[in-house]
Amino acid sequence: MAIKVTQIDPLDLRSAVGVGVNLPFTGNAVFNTTYTTRDAIKANLINYFLTDKRERVLNPTFGSGIRVLLFQNVTEEMLLTLRARVLKEVASYFPRIEVKNLEIQSSPDTNTINIYMSYSIKNSNVDDEILINIEQ
Repeated sequence: MAIKVTQIDPLDLRSAVGVGVNLPFTGNAVFNTTYTTRDAIKANLINYFLTDKRERVLNPTFGSGIRVLLFQNVTEEMLLTLRARVLKEVASYFPRIEVKNLEIQSSPDTNTINIYMSYSIKNSNVDDEILINIEQ
């Protein structure tokens, strides 16, 4: 019988210690705290996809810049270029995750962009996924 060995991030061993900030900012003291590495990474990825380029003052290259595409003529070639850029930037900004699948789809009739990404956290047995729908 095989035994599955799980690795736990040291930050996750202390349940009362916060790891990051959750989205949206609607907590009692503005921020809701995340207490696991899995939740912190998921919140950070959502923040990346919802942030436009030059939106963060001290980090102007951070963000996917996807909302800019809502009112443009989105072609298949543009989506492939965007996918390659997102994969490169996610590898740069989030070195702890490995992207398993990334799909970016556009619906020009309704001005929406749908993003699906499945990923795993390196050096752990944590797999997760996010689905983001960006509308006008």
